[in-house]
Amino acid sequence: MVNTKVTLSGITLDNPIIPASGTFGYGYEFAELYDINILGSFSFKGTTKDPRFGNPTPRIAECTGGLINSVGLQNPGVEKVISEELPQMRNVFHKPVIANISGFSVEEYAYCCEKIDKEEQVGIIEVNVSCPNVHHGGMSFGTSPDAAAEVTRAVKSVTTKPVYIKLSPNVADIASIAKACEDAGADGISLINTLMGMRINLKTGKPVIANKMGGFSGSAIFPVAVRMVYQVYDAVKIPVIGMGGVSSAEDVLEMMLAGATAVQIGAANLVDPFVCKSIIEELPTAMKKYGITNLNDIIGGAHK
Repeated sequence: MVNTKVTLSGITLDNPIIPASGTFGYGYEFAELYDINILGSFSFKGTTKDPRFGNPTPRIAECTGGLINSVGLQNPGVEKVISEELPQMRNVFHKPVIANISGFSVEEYAYCCEKIDKEEQVGIIEVNVSCPNVHHGGMSFGTSPDAAAEVTRAVKSVTTKPVYIKLSPNVADIASIAKACEDAGADGISLINTLMGMRINLKTGKPVIANKMGGFSGSAIFPVAVRMVYQVYDAVKIPVIGMGGVSSAEDVLEMMLAGATAVQIGAANLVDPFVCKSIIEELPTAMKKYGITNLNDIIGGAHK
């Protein structure tokens, strides 16, 4: 018998598998395929103060080992998420969820987080300071320790739920940014968001996506994600949620050895909508293969 339960800021998850924001909608789309209550939790679609149509199309391009997207935070805005999306979500998912929040100013972050904090089903607020797809947006907050800390303080001052800051990998020193967030009161760190990428169409000689550049995700970025989770685990004492190219139960174990308490699955959901279900089912077998009886025993194990 193996133990797959993990705990994030006092919230016990049946397993560490969490679909990542932007790859799982609000859950009910996937609930038509399988019982999503087998998940540890999930992070729902990134939410902003005002409705956003997103970036012009085409905004997704496949590439070797992953994809490039420049969706641009398309969402109906925080008011409609609360009034329309969350009630639908409650019908199909009965565990605490992670609310992913983005903003274009410190005041917007605080406004959205204060609103979403009042929602009973929200267990953790994940603050995205790292989205590389929006002009004049989160990128500027996530690349500076001072700016990331400012957002963290503002959000913590208006919330009661645990706040996890989602960091960008497009920086020189991710550990210093994570530490600044911890010092400002963050309850946890999520990483990594997408790398910056680009493809060019040989027939037209122009970029494949309308926004020219976008977020690069998929299995190709896994080694970068493992490295950064490892570095951040060393730098902070708060929990880390690891993500970036995870697509198998063995990837989950590797990410946890690097220092992750829980693991988000992103682009793999877009390739195989059953991937999280498969990973959850395969996890006990993978644990037995490597002599692991309790997942909590391996968190940060590569540092010992």
